[in-house]
Amino acid sequence: MELKRTPLYDAHVRLGGRMVEFGGFEMPVQYPTGVIREHMAVRTACGLFDVSHMGEVTLEGPDSVKNLNMLLTNDYTYMEDGQARYSPMCNENGGTVDDLIVYKVKDDRYFIVVNASNREKDFTWMKEHLFGDAVLNDVSDAWGQIALQGPAAEKILKKLTAPENIPQKGYHALWDRDVGGIKCIVSRTGYTGSDGFELYVPAEKTEEMWNALLENGRDEGLIPCGLGARDTLRLEASMPLYGHELSDTISPLTAGLGFFVKMDKPDFIGKSALEAAGQSTQRRVGLKAVGRGILREHQSVYLDGRKIGQTTSGTHCPYIGCSAAMAIVDRECAQVGTRVDVDVRGRMVEAEVVPMPFYKK
Repeated sequence: MELKRTPLYDAHVRLGGRMVEFGGFEMPVQYPTGVIREHMAVRTACGLFDVSHMGEVTLEGPDSVKNLNMLLTNDYTYMEDGQARYSPMCNENGGTVDDLIVYKVKDDRYFIVVNASNREKDFTWMKEHLFGDAVLNDVSDAWGQIALQGPAAEKILKKLTAPENIPQKGYHALWDRDVGGIKCIVSRTGYTGSDGFELYVPAEKTEEMWNALLENGRDEGLIPCGLGARDTLRLEASMPLYGHELSDTISPLTAGLGFFVKMDKPDFIGKSALEAAGQSTQRRVGLKAVGRGILREHQSVYLDGRKIGQTTSGTHCPYIGCSAAMAIVDRECAQVGTRVDVDVRGRMVEAEVVPMPFYKK
């Protein structure tokens, strides 16, 4: 299969990005600076990410909200213009098709952001379940997406745009705003656990925006960051990743996302299966290594010699300075403070169940 390239491919190569396959795209996993420095920049200054591999879908028409409420587990009945709302999207068995973010542009018009590897799958799923007066369009190729993340993000953005073009509330966006002479969507969202913004830019203007941000952020410590730091940051912030903490067989309730599953809604795809299953017998927990060793994904977790679950993501987290993992374990073993053993390549490493997120700004 031929890999796709984002509008920033040439920029990554010029900057020395080490390109790898991810979600069907050629993406930079890191730059010569290295993952640890990129991670720390986002926690202490600012980092710039290419997230143009994400998919964008528009939903329009009088029945848009009814469709959102049937497709997604969260409730979209009441939203203000520009507001963003996260939600899992379930299949009929209560497993997860994907998790995504929906923006309300205005009444009867919504902008939906889906995960890169699921772009075609999600669009097909939504299209197959669409009803009434609503039109769905995949507009992914028209957009580039850049994430400006870290405590200096707003200061950098203010060099390129007026304060009224910067959302002051998290999970809110402003449409058709001028940033550095380019009209774009400015969203106060991110996938790092730090403050920051995601800019949706016309594809042909994405590289111009990327260069303007790097130039204006240099004095604030802004550096380009790759997929490696994006993954360590989201894990440190305990954010789920589809294919790890969520999947076709892992329900959002097992993944600890019950807040985003509105069982009091009249209906949504997967609701009856979740009701029939009752309380999940397993749940997602945070683990911190107590013994020496780096916890990774797909490692078995034991309590008193009995296997109770498996890690879903794990790494050394640079900012908190220890090895941490998320795992799905038997519910009765999920209490904070429980000591467990993780099979790290044939060697048992002691770990403790701890509250999530591991890092909170």
